[in-house]
Amino acid sequence: MDTFGMHFSSPVGLAAGYDTNGTLIDAMDAMGFGFIEIGAVTPKPQHDHTTPAIHKFKKDHAILNCADINSDGVERVIENIKQHNSKIIIGCNIAKNTATEPEDAPRDYLRLFRPLYQYVDYFTVNICCNTTTKSYIPTDKAEIMAILQPLFEFRRGQNQYRPILLKISPDMSDEQIDMMTDIMLETPLDGIVAIAGSTGRYGLENSAKKMHKLGRTPGTINGHPLKQRALEVVRRIHSRSQGTYPIIGCGGISTYQDVKDMLDAGATLVQICTEFIYNGGKAIRTLNKALGEDS
Repeated sequence: MDTFGMHFSSPVGLAAGYDTNGTLIDAMDAMGFGFIEIGAVTPKPQHDHTTPAIHKFKKDHAILNCADINSDGVERVIENIKQHNSKIIIGCNIAKNTATEPEDAPRDYLRLFRPLYQYVDYFTVNICCNTTTKSYIPTDKAEIMAILQPLFEFRRGQNQYRPILLKISPDMSDEQIDMMTDIMLETPLDGIVAIAGSTGRYGLENSAKKMHKLGRTPGTINGHPLKQRALEVVRRIHSRSQGTYPIIGCGGISTYQDVKDMLDAGATLVQICTEFIYNGGKAIRTLNKALGEDS
């Protein structure tokens, strides 16, 4: 699989949120992932000691992530990346520190982008930080461009080209998703990662009792309940962009059929995370085996 000017040994990668600090790069390569997206990384270290950080809903093959971004900070992450020996493609999901005011967000993203540029293969600009009550999901075009433009300008002065993608929320309206697609069409943005977790609580019919006990616990649902919305968003982006831009599909992918559905919807690559939390290395081995048999 070739895209972004790179060769991916498998179209299945590990989504951001699992290896937040870049300590598992070689291990994920050995397991068979085609790429890994580390992070989210924040400029300064920040740690959320929420316990438990995730709640599992096994009957619905879902999780509730209710912790803020846990990051050791950009300097520590760079040191971790330097230690890896594998050739796996590394993406880096970047986000502002929670304490940073929205008007200062562009500075945080640039403070990550510049030092990490030589150490990773692509960047995902995370604009859907919504696992706590301190939600950050900018939907104003000018606000998003204020984040992206300094990154584009810095990249223009570099010898190597690093693709820049935008990760978006499933809770955006269709009109907002169209705007994100238009930003991709009108700027040097290279692609979109669709989608992040949802603050909605749909698709948990088999876990109603446990969900009721948690009450109004903030957080995002990830896993199987996201699948249909993820497919809708990917199809919408693919249609509006006429299939001319890469899309990384993420959300509710567990089986070979899920991968196939996502690729058929217009995704170029896919990512898993909840499935990996539930089934570990078996998850990626099973998917790669099925993909190999189908090729």
